[in-house]
Amino acid sequence: GPHPGFQQPYAVSQGPMGPGPQGTGTPMGPPHGQPRRLDPDSIPSPIQVIEDDRVQHATEPYSTVVRGQVPPLVTTDFLVHDQGNASPRFIRCTSYNLPCTSEMAKQSQVPMVAVIKPLASLPSNEVCFYFFIFRLGAYMCPFMQFIDGGRRFHCTFCSCTTEVPQHFFQHLDHTGRRVDYYERPELSMGSYEFLATVDYCKENKQPNPPSFVFMIDVSYNAIKSGLVSLLCEELKTLLDHLPREDPVAQSSIRVGFVTYNKILHFYNLKASLGQPQMLVVPDISDVFVPLLDGFLVDVQESRVVINSLLDKIPSIFADTRETEIVFAPVIQAGMQALKEAECAGKLFVFHSSLPIAEAPGKLKNREDRKLLNTDKEKTLFQPQGSVYQNLVKDCVAAGCSVDLFLFPSQYVDVATLGIVPLNTGGNFFKYSCFQSHLDGERFLCDLRRDMQKPIGFDAVMRVRTSTGIRAVEFFGSFLMSNTTDVELASIDCDKAITVEMKHDDKLAEESGALLQCALLYTSMSGQRRLRIHNLALNCCNTMADMYRHCETDTIINYFAKSAYRAIISGPTKTIRENLMSQCAQILACYRKSCANPSSTGQLILPECMKLLPVYLNCVLKSEPLMGTPDMGMDERAYLRYLILSMDVADTAAFFYPRLLPLDKMDMTNDALPMALRCSEDRLNDSSVCLLENGLTMFLWLGVATPHDMLQSLFSVPSLAQIDGDTMLPVLDNPLSKKVRNVIEKVRAQRPRYMKLMVVKQKEKLEPLFKHFLVEDKSRNGGSSYVDFLCHMHKEIRQLLN
Repeated sequence: GPHPGFQQPYAVSQGPMGPGPQGTGTPMGPPHGQPRRLDPDSIPSPIQVIEDDRVQHATEPYSTVVRGQVPPLVTTDFLVHDQGNASPRFIRCTSYNLPCTSEMAKQSQVPMVAVIKPLASLPSNEVCFYFFIFRLGAYMCPFMQFIDGGRRFHCTFCSCTTEVPQHFFQHLDHTGRRVDYYERPELSMGSYEFLATVDYCKENKQPNPPSFVFMIDVSYNAIKSGLVSLLCEELKTLLDHLPREDPVAQSSIRVGFVTYNKILHFYNLKASLGQPQMLVVPDISDVFVPLLDGFLVDVQESRVVINSLLDKIPSIFADTRETEIVFAPVIQAGMQALKEAECAGKLFVFHSSLPIAEAPGKLKNREDRKLLNTDKEKTLFQPQGSVYQNLVKDCVAAGCSVDLFLFPSQYVDVATLGIVPLNTGGNFFKYSCFQSHLDGERFLCDLRRDMQKPIGFDAVMRVRTSTGIRAVEFFGSFLMSNTTDVELASIDCDKAITVEMKHDDKLAEESGALLQCALLYTSMSGQRRLRIHNLALNCCNTMADMYRHCETDTIINYFAKSAYRAIISGPTKTIRENLMSQCAQILACYRKSCANPSSTGQLILPECMKLLPVYLNCVLKSEPLMGTPDMGMDERAYLRYLILSMDVADTAAFFYPRLLPLDKMDMTNDALPMALRCSEDRLNDSSVCLLENGLTMFLWLGVATPHDMLQSLFSVPSLAQIDGDTMLPVLDNPLSKKVRNVIEKVRAQRPRYMKLMVVKQKEKLEPLFKHFLVEDKSRNGGSSYVDFLCHMHKEIRQLLN
């Protein structure tokens, strides 16, 4: 953390900008004397920044009444009081004080970006409202100004003045505010939702409730790994927990089943049948749905037939020798079935290998390690052929999203298969070399959460802005066929869409800038709804004001997504260089405009961006941008797809993992121990640590871990008795309970289930664990934090000379 008065090079001391919200600069450098090795303790610490923010926001709820205030960090646990601006759970920005002119924005190079998570889950003590309102060019929001005794209103988006319809008229009080202000959430809250009228529905008719179709690969690999038996057994219970809006009512979602290898098998599950009927579709070049009535059924009505089918599937295919499978026809068939039933929905596809059977969408193995770090590497990230791109367009038009669960034991071309979940707003899970006894728990937990989470179907999102700025780029899990509408076959509570804005005119300091996100979607019960989020930002003419209101975590979310998107069109080396140069530009502009004259030997960082170098270095070293010969192309493509739709909290955890010292826990309370910086220097031989990044979790045991700890946690006296596949046993003692409690708490904070891997110091899994110690040099040649900071300093000095 910041320790004033260090005499090493880059000593951190009080900044020259003076106090203000988020607002001091952090100079680092030797006032005199010869530069020596940079002391890691004297450079900005992510842990200290996270801890300080937590303390600052520990007591008061965060009220959204003030325009342009910077919210607590994503790592802080806080309560939101919506008083006119959307909660940061729904929208986060790179800067809450936008530069008034495009020249200023160009000079600073700070991107103007909002990361929007329209269906974010709220804690139980925060609420969102539902109701009807009338329709305008933009939707009603707290920023509309009523004039002329309440008979007209001035729209702050388009600057037009409009008559208030008679049924909406209300008198104004002595402050010029409508007397029904607090009774109308659309006038007093930043986020609200209402039922859409028939005009908002396709063909002007209310939609049907959505359906779920389970498409199960029954080839040799899927049967042998134990996947099919495990899945069929689990679905018997899971079908009782389909998502519903009313916790008391039944879910209105219908379900259907298809099994496949190189041909497709549909099942008739009509409640009146004694047994399920299988209908085979052998011609997959032009796939069709062999039945309509009896394919999509109500779970309660057809319960007996469904259970009978789930019991039979593993035994029907138990002796299969079929290794060739198809993929595109499977999606085509599921989409066709939803289309014919005139409903939106989701396909849950459980798939094990590269689709090499003769059929549309057949793929070839094109993994080639020799292309690593060459100009041709980008071709490996591009989808093969056009079959899947066309399929995605048809799916989105039909409101059909795809959740893909992959169980590969070798290359499956994730770069191609992954565009199906990515562009249909679906989810993507990958379990390499799946074995049900080792990976079953993780898969089932993911499946349960995936099936039960809040979701909207057949959605369109539009982002409106006040005059002076407009949305120009969108990143995430969707399709766009024009420049304004984000089309989502589905969107769930974990999906975020990152939106970049540019100036098209000057902004005025006094009026600020406005942002409105409108999401039109079909709910789980088949209602057409509109959800609106509004956010007012400040505008400024001075660089100091802009830099004081930035949020580093959101900037990193944008940098990662724009870099990952560029991977398919340019060399990763160039992309990394561009990121570094933009970061240097941001910091050089700050130095030039906001820091008092000081020795160029000092690196001066803006207070609320002092972690930009450490986090950016983590992005540059990440697998999608920097492969190693021992990492397969599938894994890199998979991570790339996941991060493209992550929110700010998930990218923050992914790029700078959390390292919790379990040997330093306070046994008297439930709080998690304070994290350590992600560096090997912070560990010693007797440390016991938990490391997690939202996707992976390790329990690291030092060679000198105390025997009593090993006994309490594993019921063995020595480290030698713990092997690679060890699970953490459930033992009845305080330490075991506490550690398992910490693990459960951490898992509950993340959208995916993390399987725990036990790693012993100096043993074979340790290099994998060390890869996540991101402040150190990485095995793929990435710089350490200290070296990167020195490199940044050099770049900034060149820009200033």
